[in-house]
Amino acid sequence: MTARSLIARVFQQEDLNFLLTNRIPRRLATRFVGWFSKIEQPLVRNASIGIWRLFSDLDLSEAKHTCFKSMHDCFTRELKEGARPVDHDPAVLVSPCDGIVGACGPVKGTELIQAKGFPYNLQDLLCDADLAQTYRDGHYVTLRLTSSMYHRFHAPHDCRVERMAYVSGDTWNVNPIALKRVEKLFCKNERAVLQTRLSATGHPITLVPVAAILVASIRLHFLDTVAHASIHDMAIKTRQFGCVLLNPPYGDLVTDKAGLSNKEVGSGRLRLGEGILQRTTRGLPSMESWC
Repeated sequence: MTARSLIARVFQQEDLNFLLTNRIPRRLATRFVGWFSKIEQPLVRNASIGIWRLFSDLDLSEAKHTCFKSMHDCFTRELKEGARPVDHDPAVLVSPCDGIVGACGPVKGTELIQAKGFPYNLQDLLCDADLAQTYRDGHYVTLRLTSSMYHRFHAPHDCRVERMAYVSGDTWNVNPIALKRVEKLFCKNERAVLQTRLSATGHPITLVPVAAILVASIRLHFLDTVAHASIHDMAIKTRQFGCVLLNPPYGDLVTDKAGLSNKEVGSGRLRLGEGILQRTTRGLPSMESWC
């Protein structure tokens, strides 16, 4: 038995997993790892990435570069050109990231599902009653990123960002074990609410990147700044480890492009650029400026 398989077996014990990844000073641990991961010292970098490999199935074969300045540099790595083919069907919204489908389907009124028996409300997630009504009876997809995955978010279609909001909160783990134990977890964790609008049709799409234990920051390239826990005078501070994508209930939206509703929770893996939601009648604009 390898060291990694032994560690994986230990962490499959749900009580122990929950204890070790949640019953610790979560925010302090997150800030420490955020600082430590940016140390640009070869011994620290190599040891950090080596330990990371013990706890995950980290695969760097698709990385644009394989020589990293720090563990953080590895975590935020770019991909080789063409590593993620994009579905260019103009009627399709694509996955904005690599991820595991945690939940998906219609929004029932303003209620979404976190895990079986664990509902939560749009208004609690978005902290905006008017915005919550925009997505009443709409559709949603929840994607969870594991630590070894490509960790950059992209646009689900050609769109413009209209507004961002920061919601203060905790940094609970967002793995299935925690989602089955902590009610309204997404509404408790720190998160950003990114309101976008499709460039040609004007339909709103909202993405909600959600914080998680040990994941310390996100760079919003259209702002050219980094938001993280140690900055308190910015309009937005976000984490990334999970993402909720919301789609409004217009008549020409939506079929289940990827067959997500037929997948068992946690078993549906998506790659950046794969179609997830599709219009049934009227097409969307081309995705020439998708990035």
